[in-house]
Amino acid sequence: MVEKTQDSIFGTDYLQARTDSIQQAGSVALDDIDVSDGYLFRNDSVGAYFARLRAEAPVHYCSSSRFGPYWSITRYQDIKQVELNHQVFSSDQRHGGITLASPMSSIQLASFIAMDPPEHDAQRKTVKSVGMPSSLANLEPLIRQRVCSLLDSLPVDEEFDWVEQVSVNLTTQMLATLFDFPFEERSKLTWWSDIATGHPKDDGPVTSAEMQAQELDECYRYFRKLWDVRKAQPPQGDLISMMAHSEATQGMSDAEFGGNLLLLIVGGNDTTRNSMSGGVLALNEHPEQYQKLKQNPSLVKSLVPEIIRWQTPLAHMARTALEDIEFGGQAIRRGDRVALWYLSANRDDDVIDRADEFIVDRDNPRRHLSFGYGIHHCMGSMLAELQLQILWEELLPRFEWITVTGQPQRTLSNFVHGFTRLPVTLRK
Repeated sequence: MVEKTQDSIFGTDYLQARTDSIQQAGSVALDDIDVSDGYLFRNDSVGAYFARLRAEAPVHYCSSSRFGPYWSITRYQDIKQVELNHQVFSSDQRHGGITLASPMSSIQLASFIAMDPPEHDAQRKTVKSVGMPSSLANLEPLIRQRVCSLLDSLPVDEEFDWVEQVSVNLTTQMLATLFDFPFEERSKLTWWSDIATGHPKDDGPVTSAEMQAQELDECYRYFRKLWDVRKAQPPQGDLISMMAHSEATQGMSDAEFGGNLLLLIVGGNDTTRNSMSGGVLALNEHPEQYQKLKQNPSLVKSLVPEIIRWQTPLAHMARTALEDIEFGGQAIRRGDRVALWYLSANRDDDVIDRADEFIVDRDNPRRHLSFGYGIHHCMGSMLAELQLQILWEELLPRFEWITVTGQPQRTLSNFVHGFTRLPVTLRK
């Protein structure tokens, strides 16, 4: 069983800050609620604010935030409606882009996820084959070999950081393979992903906008060299070669190249790595579910989508209204920013039974919005699930228990919902 109580794992200071924030969620005036505050995510109290908005103001206007005014959409079905109406709710970077606060918007980068049809459809089609079943079948043996090698190298009965040694390690190896990136330099991919999603006012590697731009410029120049090499070679199966030889992407502007590059780096890194960490924490917080999984390892198939729902590694996506529209009884005006809070939708009891519970044998575990919905549904969703499935298939027979031994450190971000540190010990 879990060897430490929840109180001892998280520490009294952390728990007190979380408790205070949750209590405040019930008393603060609705007009004063700002769920874009990264500290609500860091202390894991944002769920209380989302629960209140779902109940009292599912289409909620925040008039003042660090990122300007915005609307919050917090219910599952409402988010699906917005996702399907891209004629009114635009993802286009020129209108504001896909996050409330993105370094990509400040330096005017574009990617197909930050485009509307028809441009979106043509560019997405170029690289979508990476998530197709045939590609996954080719990648599975390599993923399993790497997972087994890494797990066999981990210390037993000795504390280490799961985020760094497992989650970051495995996802960075996968990214290097997808790009056919020099394997010995793959740590650059993690660095650039953290730079791309960071903000100078948050904790993390970004210390200034100038530093961020400089580091990302190095990323583009590095990949431009790879692009030139792949362009001169026959088409291959890696993402750079796909884009270099596709009619839809071979003539991309620098802004489009940079944006698509960051999209693929972040999409292939942050989401999977934070689900790998979130699953370990969730099973420690719900030891009865861990026991159920140990007794029936075939539940890995339903465990994986439940982890992705529970963690929701990207907390939101944003849209911009292209015209005045009444939605959910509220008047959204042309130019208004709209945040689709996937993390809230994945706790919506009107759609998901016992949504606030982590259940490894849930009947319909894929009923979640962690991968988005509609034309922007994550094209790498099956690859992400495959990596998590293999990890847990190989973990269960090797270790009796993975115990979280200290306070997890969460990202100070309303976008990347994840972890910077998760101390654990393994028991054979």
